[in-house]
Amino acid sequence: MNSRQNIFIFSLIIILLTPGWSVFASEKSPGNLYALSAVLMDGDSGRVLYQKSGNTPRPNASTTKVMTCILALENGKGDDYVKVSANAVSQPEVRLGLSIGEQYYLEDLLYSLMLQSHNDSAVAIAECIGGSVDNFSAMMNAKAKEIGCKNTHFVTPNGLDAENSGGTHHTTAEDLALIMRYAIHNDVFLKITQTEEYSFSDLSKKRHFSVHNTNALLHMTDGVLAGKTGYTGDAGYCYVCACQKDNKTFIIALLGAGWPDHKNYKWHDTLELLNYGNSNYEYRSFWQEPELSYVPVENGILNDFGTGSSVYTGGQISVSDNEKNRQILISSDDRLQYQIRLKEHLSAPVRRGEQIGQIIYFLNDNKFFSCPILATENIQKNTFTHCAELVFKNFFH
Repeated sequence: MNSRQNIFIFSLIIILLTPGWSVFASEKSPGNLYALSAVLMDGDSGRVLYQKSGNTPRPNASTTKVMTCILALENGKGDDYVKVSANAVSQPEVRLGLSIGEQYYLEDLLYSLMLQSHNDSAVAIAECIGGSVDNFSAMMNAKAKEIGCKNTHFVTPNGLDAENSGGTHHTTAEDLALIMRYAIHNDVFLKITQTEEYSFSDLSKKRHFSVHNTNALLHMTDGVLAGKTGYTGDAGYCYVCACQKDNKTFIIALLGAGWPDHKNYKWHDTLELLNYGNSNYEYRSFWQEPELSYVPVENGILNDFGTGSSVYTGGQISVSDNEKNRQILISSDDRLQYQIRLKEHLSAPVRRGEQIGQIIYFLNDNKFFSCPILATENIQKNTFTHCAELVFKNFFH
């Protein structure tokens, strides 16, 4: 970038503490949480609103089954046949009680997976979708990266503590929240996780099962979209859920939320985080109409009768009304600001509609939106031919 393309940066702080913000009180934190790792995420944007060791890798037990379920939904059909292997039958409790050689519809086993967290159903599903547990775990890890997870490694489809050449089975609270945020965009996933009771049979109709939903949060608060519990000796009690409160969608992920005799810690932490999020965050418009300066254009034609060094073009912002009206979830403590970045000098020719800068919006110093600033004038280049024409006009007129 040469000297003619240097950028002026104008920063304007948008004050959030306007009268409209006084309708809710600000709490600096959700209070004491039992979980070793916790994340409260905005389900709309994926922004982390609160975290406690949110990027620390930890085993995550049966919350893993959220990924298992979503992969099955995306790569299989509900009426696919699932044949039970010896490997599936050999899984430890909690089990549905499958027998070798039995066949089930995939959709039925997904209810077993998500409502009562059956480990044998998880392996049967994984072998159906991936051909083997190893292949399925590779699919899980690939999907995690696609979703945006930064520190997740899956070894088993059921979340049992395990290790392979890639490391131990683990994720982070933030990664787990991202997985749930992705999953709730699947309508069948929501239907399964919101079901209270479900009954089904094997394909031969010789065995019949009834499973009930162990997500107790369904009866503790309204607006629960989905949730999955988990426990292993290494992971402790874990939980991930999505809830809607006053049109706000919150994702909560907890890892290491107590060990035996403290299984209710996860419910305490979840309700604390939900209350914190709903009390402190509101949807607000971020757009502020900026004042744009004129930008000098070097070697430009001033008008039909002369040239000069003071040739300018105005700027206009290229942004849709939908973007201007878009609202984001923010609190009274958040810092919202924008920067206008214009080229210090332009060199002719400049065409109307050419980008001459951009406006960038920041939330707590993190960029979240930008749009181009376009020239409003056509500025022709001052050439020898134009100078000759100008001399001719001045001489004869």
